[in-house]
Amino acid sequence: MSIKVAIYFPFALLMCWPGPGKAQTVYTLQQALQTARSDNPVLKREQFNVGISQADITTAQLRPNPILNNQSLQLVQPSRFPDNSSWYNGANRQIWWQVTKPFQLPVQRENKIHFAEQNVKLTQKQYAETERQLFQAVAQKWLDVWTAHKQLDLLGTAKSNVDSLATINRLRLKNQVITTTDLARTELLANQYAIQLKSAAQVYRNEIANLKFMMGTKDSVSVDTADQFRFEFPAEMEALIKQAFQNRTDIQAIKSTMDVADANIRLQKSSALPTPELGLIYNPQNKAHYMGIYGTIEIPLFSRNQGEIKKSTIMKQQAEQALNATELQAQTEIQTAYRTFQLQKQNVQNFNQLLTQSQIILNSVKYSYLRGGTTIVDFLEAQRSWLDTQQQYYDLLQQYRQSYIDLLYTSGLITQLAQ
Repeated sequence: MSIKVAIYFPFALLMCWPGPGKAQTVYTLQQALQTARSDNPVLKREQFNVGISQADITTAQLRPNPILNNQSLQLVQPSRFPDNSSWYNGANRQIWWQVTKPFQLPVQRENKIHFAEQNVKLTQKQYAETERQLFQAVAQKWLDVWTAHKQLDLLGTAKSNVDSLATINRLRLKNQVITTTDLARTELLANQYAIQLKSAAQVYRNEIANLKFMMGTKDSVSVDTADQFRFEFPAEMEALIKQAFQNRTDIQAIKSTMDVADANIRLQKSSALPTPELGLIYNPQNKAHYMGIYGTIEIPLFSRNQGEIKKSTIMKQQAEQALNATELQAQTEIQTAYRTFQLQKQNVQNFNQLLTQSQIILNSVKYSYLRGGTTIVDFLEAQRSWLDTQQQYYDLLQQYRQSYIDLLYTSGLITQLAQ
């Protein structure tokens, strides 16, 4: 085992070790989304909204209850009582019993049920949009963990390189090959990297904790840094836009809102129709028994539900405008995300040559320095240049992966990745 590995590997284990008795699960981006879909506590809460809306269908299917009415009149003037009668005599009392039933028109009941069913579909689409929003947040957090992990690895490698040089320089100082200044400057840089490494390790632990919450898991987790992000997008932007109009849950939710508005218009128009109420009457009056029928119906002279009908029509127009605005917004977002994705992909490919060059320069300068061909200043400069180049590369790689996630989200394909 080389000095570089021997120094860095135990330190990395110390920083990232999940603790005794805990198995660490490595998640790709897709696996993280799938886990969040089943275990995220926010989604579990939102799932109840679907059940709540389904209960409205049961309510819409219920028919009006019968109505029981009683009126009792007692003669209160004893002087008016018939001969040989008292307060409790039926001759001094009139009783009215009435049982009626509102009869909901078939079109009214049908429209109430249809309106409730459309609301259930809308709730389901809104839940799907909540999922899409959550998947974006989980993917972003997964990328934050990936970035923190890469930064931790990069600083660990840089510190390992300088630590190995410091070990060599201590031997060279004993042999009086270098001055104490060379060793001091090497150890100074190693200490700087050690401080940065501790900070990076804490950032990594924080991001892991946030990812665990969003995934809804209590187990120790890590991200698959080798995940290649190879989800296939349509080759043409227009095809991607067309597919997005079908897949994006916010567009589907607005279309469902339009269906709800249509159902509400029909419901409000049918609600303007009078609801008849029919029943039977039993009326004992002063020991004489009467039977009859009862019927009532509203005369629609003034109120014909004009306000609710107008409001439901305006709500449909509002939903139509929202659909137009959302489709235009989606098209703009996809075009921007697609072009950014293509650019970042090309940038990453073009940067590979710079990585190779920076590594060659560092190796060459280190080799020359160890043999007295250059100064410690040249080596430290080469080391810093190498680290800057590595960080620039991972910044580009992060931007590429960010553009990948943005394209997944704006196209609506992120929900397919989570299946």
